[in-house]
Amino acid sequence: MLKTVERVRMYSVPFEDDKVKRLISWYVTVLQKALNIIWDNTEWVYDFKRFKAKKHVKFKVPKIPKNSAFKKKLRDELMKDNPYAKHWIDAVIRTAYSILESWRKRYIKGRARKVKPRIRRRFARCKITLMKIDYERKTIRITLKPHEYVEVSFANTWFIKRVKGWAVGEVTLKDDRVLIPFKRVETAMVNGAIGWDCNELTVDGFSPNIGFIHVDLKPLITTRIIYQEKRRRVQSIASKKLKNGEKLLSKYSHREKDKCKDIERKLATQLVNLFPNTLHGFEKLNKEEMLKHNYKSLRKRIARVSWRNIVGEIKQRTVVKEVGPKNTSRTSSRCGFKVKDLRGQVFKCPKCGLVIDRQKNACINIYLKMRGLAHSKDWWDEVVKPLIRQELWVGVALRGRMPMIWSPMKGDLTAMKPKRLVDQNTRLSIKVHQP
Repeated sequence: MLKTVERVRMYSVPFEDDKVKRLISWYVTVLQKALNIIWDNTEWVYDFKRFKAKKHVKFKVPKIPKNSAFKKKLRDELMKDNPYAKHWIDAVIRTAYSILESWRKRYIKGRARKVKPRIRRRFARCKITLMKIDYERKTIRITLKPHEYVEVSFANTWFIKRVKGWAVGEVTLKDDRVLIPFKRVETAMVNGAIGWDCNELTVDGFSPNIGFIHVDLKPLITTRIIYQEKRRRVQSIASKKLKNGEKLLSKYSHREKDKCKDIERKLATQLVNLFPNTLHGFEKLNKEEMLKHNYKSLRKRIARVSWRNIVGEIKQRTVVKEVGPKNTSRTSSRCGFKVKDLRGQVFKCPKCGLVIDRQKNACINIYLKMRGLAHSKDWWDEVVKPLIRQELWVGVALRGRMPMIWSPMKGDLTAMKPKRLVDQNTRLSIKVHQP
C-alpha cells in the first residue's frame, strides 16, 4: 500500500539586522491593530453545545467576519502610513485570522477565555511572494521595501545535508535568527500496521505480524520526576528573593525539556528502525480533558507523560494515523460489547467471556479502528488468540548520539526482558513466549 506523506522540518539560522528589528516592531504593532479591528467587528451568536451529560446548553459563540468587503476595509485601514511593501500587510491579515481562528476553536472547546488575544512575542511571518530563493547559492532574499532587501544564507549550516532536495517554505523573522521551514512530499510503502495504546508507564501495541509490543516509558518518567524535585528545591531558594533563584529555576526547566525531548526523539527513531514500512495508529488524546476529570494524584502522573510529543516525533519519520479514543478500553476486542464498569488491569467481557489484559484489549481495538475493521469472534480466535503470549519488550538506550538496538533485539524479534506472566484464561504462571 502506498501512502503520501508531507514532511516538514524547521531549522534556525542566526541572523541579526537593525532593519529586520525595525520591521518586526512595526509588524507586531500592526498585527495587534488588526486583531483589535477584527475583534471589535466579531459577532456573538447563540449556539447549542452538547456536553457529556447529554444535555444541550445554549451559549454564545464568536462569528469572525470574513467577507471580502470587510477584508478590503481592514486592508485599507492597515495600509495607512505603511512604510513597507504591500505584501507585508497581507501577511499581517493572514496571521491575525490564523490567531483568531485558533483562539475560537479553543474557546468553543472550553480551553480559552472570552479575552481578546494579545501579541506578547516579537516575530514577523513572511509571505512566499516576499521571498526569492536561490537553491544553488542556498540563499533567501527577503523584500522589506521596494528596492530594499536582506539576504539570509543557509549554505554552511549544520543541517544542509538533511534538507538536500527539500523546498523552502515561508520563513519567520526573529530579532536574532530566522526560522526556515523545509518541505518535501514523500511516497511511503506500507506493508504492516501497529495499533498503539498510550499508558502511564508503557506504550502498548498490537500487530498481527508481530504480536504484542511493550515500549518502556520509565526513563522518560524518571527524568520528569528528578527535575520536578530539583525545581521544588530551587523554588524555595527563589521564594527567598535570592538573585540566582529564578535563573536556577529557568535553567532546570530548560534542562528537563531538552532531556525529555532527547528521549522522545530516540524512542521514535528506534521504533521506526524496528518496524520499517509500518503504519502506526495512535489515539488522539486530549490531556487537558484527562486532567480535568481525574483525582489529584492521577493528574500528576498523567502530566508527566508527553504522549503528543512522542506521536509528533514518530509523525516526522513515518506514516501515522490517529483515531478517536472513545471506548477503546471499554469495548471487547472480540465481540464489540461495551462494558460500563471498568476496573482493574484485567478486562472481562460478560457477553463473550473474554478475559484479557486491559492494555492489550485497548491496542487491539485501536488496530481495528485504524484499519476500519469490525469486531469478529472468528478473526479474534484465528489471529489474536495465537499471539496472546507473543510479546516484544522495547527499551531505549539513553547514551550515545543514536539510539541503540540492544543485542537481544538484533535479527529476529525476541522478548528483551522475559518475565513470568499470568495467563488470564488459565490463571497459570507461564514464561513469555519468544518468537
